[in-house]
Amino acid sequence: MRQTMNYFSYLCSVNALKGKKAVYLTLGCKLNFAETSTIQQQMEAAGVETARNGEVADICIVNTCSVTEVADSKSRQAISKLHRKHPEAHIVVTGCYAQLHPEKLAALEGVDIVVGKEGLLNNVISLFHNNVITETETPKAQPFVPACARGERTRFFLKVQDGCDYFCTYCTIPFARGRSRNGSIASLVEQAEGAARQGGKEIVLTGVNTGDFGKTTGERFIDLLQALDRVEGIQRYRISSIEPNLLTEDIIRFCSQSRAFMPHFHIPLQSGSDEVLRLMHRRYDTKFFAQKIDEVRKYIPDAFIGVDVIVGMRGETDELFAQAYDFMQALPVSQYHVFSYSERPGTKALQIPGKVSPKQKHERSQQILSLSEEKLHTYYNIYKGQTRPVLLEHSKSTGILHGFTDNYIRVEVQAKGLDNTIVPVALGEWNEKGDALTGTVSLNYEL
Repeated sequence: MRQTMNYFSYLCSVNALKGKKAVYLTLGCKLNFAETSTIQQQMEAAGVETARNGEVADICIVNTCSVTEVADSKSRQAISKLHRKHPEAHIVVTGCYAQLHPEKLAALEGVDIVVGKEGLLNNVISLFHNNVITETETPKAQPFVPACARGERTRFFLKVQDGCDYFCTYCTIPFARGRSRNGSIASLVEQAEGAARQGGKEIVLTGVNTGDFGKTTGERFIDLLQALDRVEGIQRYRISSIEPNLLTEDIIRFCSQSRAFMPHFHIPLQSGSDEVLRLMHRRYDTKFFAQKIDEVRKYIPDAFIGVDVIVGMRGETDELFAQAYDFMQALPVSQYHVFSYSERPGTKALQIPGKVSPKQKHERSQQILSLSEEKLHTYYNIYKGQTRPVLLEHSKSTGILHGFTDNYIRVEVQAKGLDNTIVPVALGEWNEKGDALTGTVSLNYEL
């Protein structure tokens, strides 16, 4: 069990953190990034300094991912690398992998504690108070932990929801993050107002199943969107991902008319085969998904639509993949994000016959990636010569700024002093890397 501290001891341990240096490592999704940034803010408020490149850290915070076997492996490798680089540091591990397999992570050399994100700072304080923590623990009942942070990026990430009740057969997220839960509209608006006071221009709404917002407060997702749209100072919102069955016509219509919600949607498909969708226990079929894409195009013709796809699911035969490919080829979307199915212990997918070989998974991934590249180039090429508003952010290249248009076209411009500024940019040709359009800040723009 954990030893308790009286108030005087607590103050002493808090003071013991002052001047300590910490490094933060995030693996996985935007939601993890938002949570790590919030943890970093809490640590800095307690007097912990963020270590600069080359400095030796006293504390290493690792926020893990467990969406695939590869993610598990990357988490373990990252921890080992940190231990080699900072051999005397206390390593604190949290995140999805920590929730699912705390014992595996606790056994790694250098790891001091494996904990949930709730109360992580108190665990670090206890660690520096004569090492009073005597056991590793991750909570099973998980409350909603707020997170709204920018970190080193221009955009803020606002966590509006956590957990999932869907239990798709391939997924461990409900086991790692728990049931669907959320903050209140009032609390989330307050966090958005705080981001505006810090100079934030754009907020990305994040969650595990974002559109499921309201389960714990009895509120509606569209009411949250409408309330956020009224926050002064925030000029842009993006919804990081939303299930097709939760993306209602009312939400699409509202986004088409709103002040600040951008023409940009990220909608998971997972498979273009109805049989594979059934095996996955998804809550829609291809006909419904196609109608949803048409609905978005009806109200917002220039919307960027990104789509998640999993290839190599158990039961995905050559014929079913061919059907899926044909369906995806016909969809008027902007880009596919491709993931290879990964066997996860404890999931129902393991009971499905018809395992797909690693070679087949790779070949299928490459086919969808090529299709995605075609669709992305086609979409970008439509807007060459147009002038679109771009939120510019710093770049590693001197004199070069990058940013995204309202409809999520990546742009590269030669400019200085315009970080975190939305400016009209005339879109030109592809850059040398082929990952962005070049652009010129409109001459009628005044600083």
